Amino acid sequence: MNRTEALRALGLDEDATPEDIKTAYKETVQILHPDRFASNPKLQERATEQFKNLQEAYDYLTSGRGARKGGSSGASRVSSRGSQAQAEARLAGIKAARTQLVKQRDVVMDERRNGIGMAAIGGIVALFAGRRPFGVMGVVAAVAGAAAVWGIVQIVSAQRTLTTLNEHIADLRKQERKILKDLGEDG
Repeated sequence: MNRTEALRALGLDEDATPEDIKTAYKETVQILHPDRFASNPKLQERATEQFKNLQEAYDYLTSGRGARKGGSSGASRVSSRGSQAQAEARLAGIKAARTQLVKQRDVVMDERRNGIGMAAIGGIVALFAGRRPFGVMGVVAAVAGAAAVWGIVQIVSAQRTLTTLNEHIADLRKQERKILKDLGEDG
């Protein structure tokens, strides 16, 4: 890994200061931390991989190996350009995080739909099979009743996860609007 690659992993350009690096790292960690995707193993695996790359980039840049080369001429130009680049990097990170959260939300919505189907079908089968409580129909009724209960549990669990994901997505939208407002753009 070189300085350019490490800065790119943090969404920064060559003019980034040590403070820019630290800020970008902290913000990106909050967005990409694998624990945020605990309910979806596939997304958690992707976040873990991205988190490792992020950590490697930050370690490289803060270890001294990724120190900026050259003098300090044009400091005011670097500062304003760095702020603009940092805001754009933050917007890109927010967009990427929101995309992942929306994908995760879609998966959870599918799980909820499956739970609704399982609860409905299990309930109907249990209702009709339960009229004959003995023999094979009694077993079918018991299994269908368990499926209905499992479907209800899946619905409740998915709904809780959806609520959390929607809160995170709304929070990212607020952050994005604030950054755009600070940049003087309407979002």
